[in-house]
Amino acid sequence: MTQDRAALKAKLHERMKALEEAELAAAIEHYEAHMADSRLSGREQHDNDDIADSVTELNLAQGFEHPVEEHQAKIAAIRSLDLSPTDVVRPGAAIVVGGKNFIVSVATARFDCEGETWMGISTQAPIYRAMDGLSAGDSFELGGRNMVIDEVF
Repeated sequence: MTQDRAALKAKLHERMKALEEAELAAAIEHYEAHMADSRLSGREQHDNDDIADSVTELNLAQGFEHPVEEHQAKIAAIRSLDLSPTDVVRPGAAIVVGGKNFIVSVATARFDCEGETWMGISTQAPIYRAMDGLSAGDSFELGGRNMVIDEVF
């Protein structure tokens, strides 16, 4: 792997980590806001509307627990990613297929890095399962289409 590709892989790693950390911060912010809104005021009596509002906010906060945990798990997976050079599709591999760029780590939305659009894919993704263990020049079928791996690093 060239120095340029190693540097790109390191930048992809940092970009993915930063994106997930931002998502985690947003999920925590939503969770904390709903938790704060669920607390009843210090007055002695509360009417049914106060209690209902508190329960609603608590339920909304609980809805943000899963995203918080999910982003924490994704960040841990990204941090532990093996970015060593590779010529086969495996976790930590950067892959180019039909001009589309992927990195095997965790599922992400599309993101830009060094002027190119990338997407993180998990090992559970159908495209990963179809490519697992293959190398540049190998072909695979996905959704009835034959595809060729252009590059793996």
